[in-house]
Amino acid sequence: MLTKDLLRVSRRGGGYRPQFVDSSRRPLAATVLGTYADHVGERREALTTALSNLEADADDFKLVRGFAALADREATFETDAALPPERARRVVFESAEAVGGVADDDDRTAALDTAADRLGVESDEIETSLYADRDVNQRLAAFDSRWSPDELLSQYNLSLAQTALFDATEVRVRSSDPKALVSTVKRLRLMYEIRKTDEGREVVVTGPDSLFRRTRRYGTGFARLLRTVAKSSDWSLTATIDDRGTEREMTLTNEDVSVPGVEPVAEPTYDSGVESDFAARFSALDLDWDLVREPEPLETGYRVMIPDFAFDYRHSEFRIYFEIMGFWTPEYVEKKLSQLAELEAVDMVVAVDESLGVGEEIRARDHRAIPYSGSVRLKDVVDVLREYEADLVAVAADGLPDELTPAADVTTLDAVAAELGVGVDAVENRVFPEHERLGRTLVRPAVLDEVRAELDAGMSLSAAEATLDEHGIDDASAVLSALGYRVEWEGLSGGTLRQKA
Repeated sequence: MLTKDLLRVSRRGGGYRPQFVDSSRRPLAATVLGTYADHVGERREALTTALSNLEADADDFKLVRGFAALADREATFETDAALPPERARRVVFESAEAVGGVADDDDRTAALDTAADRLGVESDEIETSLYADRDVNQRLAAFDSRWSPDELLSQYNLSLAQTALFDATEVRVRSSDPKALVSTVKRLRLMYEIRKTDEGREVVVTGPDSLFRRTRRYGTGFARLLRTVAKSSDWSLTATIDDRGTEREMTLTNEDVSVPGVEPVAEPTYDSGVESDFAARFSALDLDWDLVREPEPLETGYRVMIPDFAFDYRHSEFRIYFEIMGFWTPEYVEKKLSQLAELEAVDMVVAVDESLGVGEEIRARDHRAIPYSGSVRLKDVVDVLREYEADLVAVAADGLPDELTPAADVTTLDAVAAELGVGVDAVENRVFPEHERLGRTLVRPAVLDEVRAELDAGMSLSAAEATLDEHGIDDASAVLSALGYRVEWEGLSGGTLRQKA
C-alpha cells in the first residue's frame, strides 16, 4: 500500500479509477531506482534533494513520490556517528548549563569543548554525533531492491489499487482460483458470502461501513486480499468506494494489476485463534476421522457456503461438515442462519458462541449445535463424532458375515478391518473359526503349536520375543499368557519366562 496522500485516481464520469502506469513510465522508475543506488553511502538529505529535483522535472510529482516510497522500503539507513547521539546531546546540554548557557557562537564552542573533554573525544566528533540520528543525517548504508524497473511498475499499480481499496465498503470478486480467494478471505477474518450469478460464482466481501464503523484492520484486509486475487490468471473485482462520503464504483481486472515476482508476506493460517486452537488440539487425537480445512463449497439457494472444516471418516466415504460460529453482527449471524436453513442432505455440526444465543435456531434447522465459550471443547465434538461413528459401524457390520476367515496365518483385528475397509469396531464381535484370538492378534493353531514348541521356561524374554517376531507376532504379552507363561523380572537385567502356577 501507499499512503493516502499518494493516491492517484480519476473520478471522470462519476467513477473511481486508479491512475495506473504502463511501460511508458519505465524510464522514470529506472531513474528512481538509480537515484537510490547512486546515493549509497551518502546522507538521506542528499538523497531527498535528488528526489526533489526529480519531482520538479516530472509531470506528476505524486508518481515520483510513489516510486520513491516503494524503493525506500528496500533501503537500509544507518546512524553514522562516533558517539551515540543521545549521549552526546545529554553531555553537551549539561556542559552548556555549566558554562552559564549558550547565547552566542563562543558559548556554543565552549560547551562543545567541555563536553569533548568529559567524553575524551575531539570537539568535531561531538559536533557530527550530536544530531546524527535525525532522518536527514542518517546515511544510506545499502540499497538492494527486489524489483527491476518493470517490476517496480507492477508493484506500484498493485500498491495504488490496494490504497484505493482501503476505503471500500464492499468488494465483489470473480477469480479463476476461487478456493485460494475464499481461503484468504477467511484467514483475513473478513465477512463474506458466495453468490451464484449468471457469470458464475461471485465472492462478496462486506466492509465494516455498512455495519458499524470503518476499522483499519478491515481496510488493510481488503488491500491484502487484492494480492491473492491478482495472483490468479483471470479475475475481476468491483468495489464500492466511500469517497469522502460519496459512493463510487471501482472495477479492476487482471489487465490492470499483477503481482511482481517477489514472495508475498506470509498470511495467517486460520481466520481466528479459536479455529487454530481447535485444529491443533484435534490433530493430536488418535481418531478414525481426518480433519479437512475449508472443504468444497456447499450450495445454499443462490449463495454458496464454505464451512470451516470437514471430518472425513477413514473407513467409508462419509463426511461431516463443521462450522465454528463466533461473534459477529446480528445481520451477519442472520445470514449464516439462513445459509444453514437452506442446506439439504448435509451433515453439519456447528460450534456456536454462547453469546449469540442461537443454538436452538440451529437445532431447529436440523443441524447439531455445540455451544462454546472461549474455545471449542474437544470432548463435545468427539462425542458427536462417536454418535455418527456408532451408526457407521453398525451399517458396516450389517454388511459383514458372522464368520471371517483372513488369509494370513497371523494378523490383527486392525489389519482385518483395514482390509475390509471398515472400522475395527465392525469386526470386534465376529467369529474367526480358523484362528485363535489372543488379545487383538489372530493366530492359526498350527502356528501357535510351532511357537509353543520353540518356547521353554527359563528362556529370556528377549529370546522369546525374537521367536514370536519370526512368526509375525507382535503382541508378546497376550500370546505368552495364552501359552501358559508369565514373565519374572530381574531388576534391570531383563525378564525370564516362567510357567504359570
